[in-house]
Amino acid sequence: MADASTSKFIGKALIVSEDAVITRQLVAALEELALSVEVCIKIGDALEHVNHSKFEVGVVDFSLGSNAKRFLEQMRASASNRTAVAFAITGNSLETASALKAGSSFVLERPLTAESIRNTLNAAYGMIVRERRRYFRYPISVPAAGSRKGKSELFGRTINVSERGMALSTSTPVMPGSELKIQFTLPSPRLDVTADCKVCWHNEEGHVGLSFLFLPSNLSSELQAWLAQKLEEQLPEVVVQRFQPSPR
Repeated sequence: MADASTSKFIGKALIVSEDAVITRQLVAALEELALSVEVCIKIGDALEHVNHSKFEVGVVDFSLGSNAKRFLEQMRASASNRTAVAFAITGNSLETASALKAGSSFVLERPLTAESIRNTLNAAYGMIVRERRRYFRYPISVPAAGSRKGKSELFGRTINVSERGMALSTSTPVMPGSELKIQFTLPSPRLDVTADCKVCWHNEEGHVGLSFLFLPSNLSSELQAWLAQKLEEQLPEVVVQRFQPSPR
């Protein structure tokens, strides 16, 4: 499957359920919101997925019994998915209470209808997009320069930028653990970025991964807004129109 950032999908959802009818309804509704969907029937497969892949949305059916609660707890303990937007499918008030206690963000109560699913997903969509933005890496190539103790030590071009860091292409060898001050300018709209960074990794192709150690609060907000705009530009038009205010 193509990466969500380079396809018609902006994120990924995982459904854990044995109910084929509900699964079909959920897949259709999630794909309408530009989310690619993976489905697991067995809880073991679902736990494997949540431990090794990033999802913006997790949906679990509480008809699976204690395994449903186990899935939510594991998702909330996962480094990549602890802030994912979680939905629980419940059949009674006891299941609903258990789901919320285990970390579910929203509840879908049986009997489900296309309208009830759509309304709940619409209410959650802002959270889903924010979750996607947190891990969103926007591919862009602009000149970048790095310095240490006031001396220029690195020149290259950005590969991608996220809220938390960036990747660079450079011919300058750098060691993981090194700290640098990086400067670059993002276009459309223009945003000048100066950030203290730490080298996380490098490879033989001259690609370097950097994490931001410090961004001034105003610059961090501006970068978030810049990335949010770029993410919104990738949304399919049908999704954008769905969430535009109705004309009066």
